[in-house]
Amino acid sequence: MSETTVRHSTAPTVWPQLEGLLHRVSKPARYIGGELGAAYKAPNKDLISWLFVYPDTYEIGLPNQGLQILYEIINERSDGRADRSYAPWTDLEALMRAQGIPLFSVEHHTPAGDFDVMAFNLSAELTYTNVLNCVDLAGVPVRADERNIDHPIVMAGGHCTYNPEPLADFLDVVVLGDGEEAVGEITDIMAQFRGSGSTDRTELLRELSHLEGVYVPSMYVAHYDGPALRAVEPRFPDVPAMVRKRTVSDLAEWPYPKNQLVPLTEVVHDRLSVEVFRGCTRGCRFCQAGMITRPVRERPADQVRTMVKDGLDRSGYDEVTLTSLSTADMSGVDGLVTDIMNDSDACGAGPLSVSLPSLRVDAFGVDIAAEIQRGRRTGLTFAPEAGTWRMRQIINKLISEDDLYGAVDAAYSQGWKRMKLYFLTGLPSETDEDTLGIGELAKNCVDIGRKYTKRASTTVSLGGFVPKPFTPFQWFGQNTDVELQRKIFLLKDSTKRMHGVNLKWHDPKATLAEGITARGDRRLGPVIEDVWRRGGTFQEWSEHFDVSLWTEAMERHGLSIDWYVYRHRTEDEVLPWDHLDAGLHKDFLWTDWMDALDEVGLPDCRWTPCYDCGACTGYGIEHVVASATAPAGGSQGTAGPRTKAVPVTLGMGPRQ
Repeated sequence: MSETTVRHSTAPTVWPQLEGLLHRVSKPARYIGGELGAAYKAPNKDLISWLFVYPDTYEIGLPNQGLQILYEIINERSDGRADRSYAPWTDLEALMRAQGIPLFSVEHHTPAGDFDVMAFNLSAELTYTNVLNCVDLAGVPVRADERNIDHPIVMAGGHCTYNPEPLADFLDVVVLGDGEEAVGEITDIMAQFRGSGSTDRTELLRELSHLEGVYVPSMYVAHYDGPALRAVEPRFPDVPAMVRKRTVSDLAEWPYPKNQLVPLTEVVHDRLSVEVFRGCTRGCRFCQAGMITRPVRERPADQVRTMVKDGLDRSGYDEVTLTSLSTADMSGVDGLVTDIMNDSDACGAGPLSVSLPSLRVDAFGVDIAAEIQRGRRTGLTFAPEAGTWRMRQIINKLISEDDLYGAVDAAYSQGWKRMKLYFLTGLPSETDEDTLGIGELAKNCVDIGRKYTKRASTTVSLGGFVPKPFTPFQWFGQNTDVELQRKIFLLKDSTKRMHGVNLKWHDPKATLAEGITARGDRRLGPVIEDVWRRGGTFQEWSEHFDVSLWTEAMERHGLSIDWYVYRHRTEDEVLPWDHLDAGLHKDFLWTDWMDALDEVGLPDCRWTPCYDCGACTGYGIEHVVASATAPAGGSQGTAGPRTKAVPVTLGMGPRQ
């Protein structure tokens, strides 16, 4: 359907009112739609309608692959349709509220409240207040218990939903894990419910709670013993006591997005993105994404090549990112990059830039550097995460200085002049020596680069560590914002005289606010609502962030920051997410936490006997890795070049 046809649709639309306001706001292209790849499936009351909402601005949310994938899947269904929406910036929001314009979709400018489902992607805790704001802008009651059958089902997915309890008062449904299969099953149940003629919203939610990976907060009750959580239990016997995440076993069956959206205005990550695998077996103890997305499932290389070629042909992009948690770990990635570059050369498409995000320095060599440098050099990013080998053993980022310096040398030798290094501060057992080690690593990287270019530089990006659910560090007491600031200034002072080393850091006060919600229970709901009602939206943006909104709300509601953020948890403590299952045994995580305190690293399980973490057990799948055998001539757990492609079975035995 053309954009013109959409504008003149007989379905409700806010376009006439909105059109007259766009000249008064910044970046009006955020709100008009019309992107290449957008689906214009006409509003139809007979279809189950989804509105996928990213609770941040258009330029942040549009590239999100998770929403794009689910958007396509629903629009391919004969019984469903999907539009998209993003949080309007403060200038447009003020005009919308003044003139009574509700939140709308960018495809048809349909009021958000007219959809059957409002589905949010939750990628960061500080967007929670934006979720409430978008629901309110839609004209939908913010609190779930105030909604009736005429209101949309307010749903959420994404990494933050592995502890959805702080948002339990506001969300009807939470989807844990991969959503490709779940959204179809939810659509089926909603269509059946509509056909039944029932008007009992609780009946619908109860039926949805029976789906694997679907958590319905209102079907559970939390019990407390003073400040401690005693249990979260189902209210009905047919509601599962434990909600297990969904795992798509074969990525080849889901080659999405097939039609990646190409925006009309500048967005972050404005390039073709192709997911090459999910999951990670490196076992970094601070990394929630690596833990909750296990097991590893690689997309077939031939499918990756096809998706890249088709995507470049239809989008016109000259840059492609091969996305995953550690793309350089993909089997045969060097050959894959070579093929992509050669295909681009053969079709005369001009210079192509290939980006490999989240590069592991021990998997990055001269061969990969040589292939990538054939295209446009956009800078390289590595993530050592800690400044000393002792700390990297604690966090299980088993990268030696030689690994890092070898990767840096390979990059500079192929013509790069700058790179970025990501580090965390506030990690367990961290000392000032560990903090100062960050500067020394950066200085040594610059010194290596000076062998090849006088313009060599290294930017250190420093973030405060926030312990996350379903990681071995979920029991760790977070550093205070004062202590984080002290460590930042310590590193800042030490790098002042290091020529070519630049330091950037995340606001420790924002780290505190993130920590409040990351491991909170349902008692955090009123705090989030309080921050929102006092104007605390866009808390991810430094110009709008206000830590006093969070600290004062905690005080008003009688909640202790020390209890929720700074204290260490005990082994027998009931955690707010214990009734959810990310596929990892809790005793495995605790043992790994004890290993961390003992400074014991745990090698990648692709090269060792199974650690029985639980990720593979019971799913009926295994790590889908083409070359997961120990290096030839080496022992298990020894780093080295990969050998011939063979499948591997890991962790399929019973729990001992």
